Amino acid sequence: MMAPHQPAAAPADPAPPAADDEAARHASARSARASALTEDYVEIIADLLEREGEARPTDIARRLGVAHATAIKTIARLKRDGLARARPYRGVFLTDRGWDMARRMKSRHQTVVAFLLALGVPAEVAEVDAEGIEHHVSDATLVAFERFLAGRGVSDGEGGGSGR
Repeated sequence: MMAPHQPAAAPADPAPPAADDEAARHASARSARASALTEDYVEIIADLLEREGEARPTDIARRLGVAHATAIKTIARLKRDGLARARPYRGVFLTDRGWDMARRMKSRHQTVVAFLLALGVPAEVAEVDAEGIEHHVSDATLVAFERFLAGRGVSDGEGGGSGR
């Protein structure tokens, strides 16, 4: 007599992450979200300075889609953090630290866009997605993106243009 058919055992769920590891990942994500705002402002200010020679709070607010008062408060924080300075009636300027951050973020953006394009993501989607990814991707992952692109003969500057 044959034994009744036994269903295959369901695979065991992977062990949940240790609480400390999970907490560290969430803390890292919160920190990245907080710094993303600062990085976006610095990028926009740099772009306005390079393209138009000045970065007025009104233009910064318009480019970021925020209220003028919100831009003023964030610019004050950039000044307090040593990333920007402002002159009365002259707009906002970046300090050396601000320019360093802007260059770093532009490079990260271009690498992420190039990586997404290499995967076949449409250019418009790659630009939008890169806006979030560039702030959250780790340096180790970014290096892996660059290695992948180098192996394909693509530099991050060939990412279809970041419009910045």
